[in-house]
Parts: sequence; C-alpha cells; structure tokens
Amino acid sequence: MPKDPLEMIIGQEEAVRIARLAAGQHRHLLLVGPPGTGKSMIAKAMAFHIPRPTEEILVLHNPRNPERPIPIIHTSDDLRKEEDIKKVAKGKIRRPEDVPRIVSERLGFACMNCGQLSDRDEDYCPGCSQAKFKDKVRDSPFSDLLSQVFNVGFYEYPEEEVHLSSFDKEGNEEIRIYQAVDNQRVREYDPEALEGLNKLQEKRKSKTIVPLKRSPFVQATGASETELLGDVKHDPWGGMPEAGGQMPYQRVIPGAIHEAHQGVLFVDELPQLGRLQHHLLTAMQERHFHISGMNPTSSGAAVKVERVPCNFVFVGACNINELEHILPPLRSRILGNGYEVLLETVMPKNAANSLKLAQFFAQEVLIDQKIPHGSKDAISALIREAERRALEIDGAKGAYTLRLRGLGGVIRLAGDLAKTEEAELITAEHVKRALKSSKSVEQQLVDKYGSVWQGQSKDHMSSHIISEEKKARGYV
Repeated sequence: MPKDPLEMIIGQEEAVRIARLAAGQHRHLLLVGPPGTGKSMIAKAMAFHIPRPTEEILVLHNPRNPERPIPIIHTSDDLRKEEDIKKVAKGKIRRPEDVPRIVSERLGFACMNCGQLSDRDEDYCPGCSQAKFKDKVRDSPFSDLLSQVFNVGFYEYPEEEVHLSSFDKEGNEEIRIYQAVDNQRVREYDPEALEGLNKLQEKRKSKTIVPLKRSPFVQATGASETELLGDVKHDPWGGMPEAGGQMPYQRVIPGAIHEAHQGVLFVDELPQLGRLQHHLLTAMQERHFHISGMNPTSSGAAVKVERVPCNFVFVGACNINELEHILPPLRSRILGNGYEVLLETVMPKNAANSLKLAQFFAQEVLIDQKIPHGSKDAISALIREAERRALEIDGAKGAYTLRLRGLGGVIRLAGDLAKTEEAELITAEHVKRALKSSKSVEQQLVDKYGSVWQGQSKDHMSSHIISEEKKARGYV
C-alpha cells in the first residue's frame, strides 16, 4: 500500500495531479462526479500534503466589554517561548555560599559580624556567638535623617526576598532577585523572566478554541449552522462567575470553518448546505469569520467574537446533476483561486490498469483489517466484473469502471464469506457468490419481476386484487 494517500487513488490521474498542485499552492478545489469515484478520498489525501498547523486560536477575556471576547493567535514559536519563560521563571537553586555575601546576610544565612554561614533559622552565629543580624542603618547617628528625609527604610532580618543591582562591563544595570527556599537553599530569579510570567498569568483568562495539535482535515458534510460557523453557549446565570456561571469567553464554541484553519475543509454534497453557502463564501474571501450566539433567546446571543481566523483550503464535492444548485459566486471564488475537476468513471483496459485494480483489492483488505487477502483468481474475477460494469453502466467497451465503492463492497462481502468458512484467501467462488448477494434492490426487482415497475406494483395487496379483478372482467 503506498505511503502517499494520493497514490492510493485508482484511475484519477488528472484529478490527483490537480489535487497535489492545489495542496501545495493552497488552492480551493471542487470535485464533481458520480458517487463512489473517489471524491472523499482525494479530499482526505490532500490534507496529507498540507503542512501541519503552526497556529492555535484562543479567545481572551475582555475586561472592558466581557461580551466582546478578543481572538488571539499563538504560533508554535510563541508556545515554545512561553515554555522557556516558565522554565526560566522557576529560577535556579543556589547554595548560600554561591550568592553574594550581602544576599546571604540579608536572607539570614551569613553572620553580619564574622560572615560565617549557618542555618537560616539560627539567630546566633556558631562562630562568634553573637547575634547574626545587626541593623547598620538603625545604629547610625544619622538614622532619623536617613529615615525621614531620604526615605531609607529599616530592614527586618532575615528578609524573605532581596533585590540586588549590579553593572556589567558596558555599564548596563542587571537586577537579580533572591529568595530563601528553606534553611539551606536560595532561589535566584531573572526579573525579566518574572515579568514575562506575570504577563502569561494575565492571559490565563483565555480559552483555546482551536488547539495547535489537531487534524488538518475537517469534514463538514451536512453541517448545521452552529456546526459550520460556531456558537456561544447559553448560561442561565447570566455569565456571573460569583453565581456559578461562566464568563462569555468560556462559552465560545468554534465552527468547522475555524477548526479547519491552516488545513482542509471538506464539504461533500455541497448543495445541501443551502443558504449556508453564503457564509462559507464570506469565510473563504475574508479568511476570518465572527462567532456569535445563534439562538436569539439565549444569553449567548449577546456575545460576539470578531475576526476569528479561518484560513483554510476548501474542497467541495457534488454529483453531476447537483452542480446547478451550487451558489454561482461560490463557484466563481473557487475558480478564481482554485480548480474544478470532473472525475473519470472508466479507465482503459490494459495491463497497467489491471495491476491498479489488484492494488485496489489489496488496499481494501488492508483498510478493512477483518478479511483475508485475495487469490489471483479472485482478483481476476473482480477485474472481469470491473469490465462488465464499465460496459453496463457507462457503455464503455474495453474499459474498467472507476465506480469503485461498489467493487469495494463486493470485496468485503467476499471476504466475510471467506472468513465464515475459515478460508486462508478469498477465492473466485467467494467473489461470484458476493456478486450475487450484492445486487441492488432495483436489480433484484428486475430479476424477480422483469422490471422495476412490475416489482413496485407488488408493493401493496390492493394492487394485486385490482389486477386480478381486471383479468376477471376481461380488461387485461
């Protein structure tokens, strides 16, 4: 099985080429084709070729206007810096003898008379037997002048924290902060790191709505308005934490368009979005979209987060007969910055494509993980069925069908039969029986009644009675 998911897609060489180009250039893509031709698989494979996200999205509490939380972006570099700040802000553990003597004295480790070190909780020096602390300022004859005029304070020893200034060779001031950890250790801090930590603590009133570690592929097929665009949850306590409620920023829920930031947003059956296509178009154009409460009776309706990032690669898909129901400006946006691709339904019958069908057989087995592999005759039987379906469905002679979802169902059913019989491999007989059991209801009606219409007429007993009455009266 190929390591590149795009190489797992069978028979859609042009679509794969364009998908690879769209992923590399950050272009949008519209895939059009019948069911089972690989549209969803191409979209998922594109995400494999897009770089991993480097940004996470947060909403920050706005103290001036709590109902207008502020969106912010953190890059992977920002997050690494924050981790570094936290590590540095923890400080370094030192021994009292490794810090300046004045620091050891003021923290209570060193005697102010003889300088000998001892435990911090000892009031008398074990060396000189005198009190470890003496207030040099208080003992000065100018203590009143220093205190009242020059505002020099008197220290209470031992101090809990000491700030020490020094100057480097270039005359720049450096400040260090020292704190006593216990009786025998000192912690040294860098004040710049502490300032950074304080700023981080200020940002604690935030909520990460789109984390850095996330899947680059987001599927929004059949999404509701809140699922696609986001919402703000209702709070019966009016957003008052003191009453047990949640602040507005804590109730913000991202939509699929925001979760797909720096990734792929895939919408299958695109016309089913209806009027939401207008909002999707706006998000694609602006690359940001607000989040607000969708329920007008909810307390979340008063909350709005402006300009939430949503820079994604859009991949839409639909069947051929639904193309006209896609919003024209949306198609124009896709063509203006991307591609529209019509998927193939058949591929030529040749040795290379026969090998591709063999690869498809093996891929289905590996993906399913519950069925055995196929023998050569089983693969040959599947290849013959692919040729038959190309002729029957698309009228293509000398070709293989690319409506592979149906063939995948045949492989799994044949595998289940082989598993039930405890067979080592799927055989041609298993495939033959699977083909018989995997017919659509319409085909079963044709086999049983001669036509779908005849089968539908048997749906009610009254239809049979009316038919018999017509025969009795000679109308038939």
